[in-house]
Amino acid sequence: MNHEEICAKIKDMLVENLRIPADELEYTSELFGDDIGLDSIDSIEIIAGIDNLFGVQMTGAARENFQTIETLAKYVEEHQGA
Repeated sequence: MNHEEICAKIKDMLVENLRIPADELEYTSELFGDDIGLDSIDSIEIIAGIDNLFGVQMTGAARENFQTIETLAKYVEEHQGA
């Protein structure tokens, strides 16, 4: 799976699980900042979603990995099959 496909899957998961309007969510949108405004409860959903989609554990991952869809996808790429 390439970077673009991983980003697309993560975006779909965020739209579905966290009810973020797809048109407001770019791959570079700040998920926990001013752009989208997610909170710590949402991060639990993200961790579960990444585990379900890719089999990658994000529990205890550094906060900077959760900044955008791009950073989430990069984390998945680095840890897939690890």
